[in-house]
Amino acid sequence: MRHRIFNEDGENELVFVMGWGNRWTHENVSWLIGKLTDAGYRVHAFELPTNIDDFKADWLEPIAEYVVDLDGYQLLGHSAGALIAQALDGAENHVYLSPWWGYSEAYPALLVEAVSKLPTTLPCVPVGEMDRETLGERATDHQIATTPRWVSPAFVRETRRGQEELLTIDHDAVVFCSLRDPVVSLRPIGERVPAEHVVLYDGGHELFSSASRDRHIDTLLTALEDGAEAVEENEDVDGDEEEPVPA
Repeated sequence: MRHRIFNEDGENELVFVMGWGNRWTHENVSWLIGKLTDAGYRVHAFELPTNIDDFKADWLEPIAEYVVDLDGYQLLGHSAGALIAQALDGAENHVYLSPWWGYSEAYPALLVEAVSKLPTTLPCVPVGEMDRETLGERATDHQIATTPRWVSPAFVRETRRGQEELLTIDHDAVVFCSLRDPVVSLRPIGERVPAEHVVLYDGGHELFSSASRDRHIDTLLTALEDGAEAVEENEDVDGDEEEPVPA
């Protein structure tokens, strides 16, 4: 688990649990971190190991132990980072970007279950195409080239376990997602988060790689600072897509 602090002199603490394959050297991740530090946050950013054989030991516990020492913080989790973030304690406000709370329907459930039972930690399972259509129009060549292409059956087993053990999502959580996201299932979002706390954007899996990111960054910062109520009050500011999130 790699960890780095951005803006040591920031006035407020923010924990950013990045998604699977995200690196702070990726231009669009760097763009988002820059917006967070410009807003005055001391950003504690975590890069996830891309192959695990124990969800709690390899992903959850290192971050959970770290945040215990923070005296209040705001929480931002993207994709797999949101799967971890929902189990962390102590955050004042919770914002999730494209939370990976369920495998996309593009991955048949029976196939995912069968793969998860293979007794190996060898990355031998292809993850599918990670291109601009999948990630977002602003995804760079460097980002695409450095995104892993394989995971292990153990990784599938453990991420499914994390999804099956999802806690009740905090009542003030705000979710940003796209109805065209091919990576995550929207169903767990619709089942767990009130529609008025969901901000829809036009793009792929990564808000920070989408062409519409500039239209939503202020709402994201508002959600981090003031929680879901502030987003509800400004619900007509965002929303490129009008369809409801599937429940």
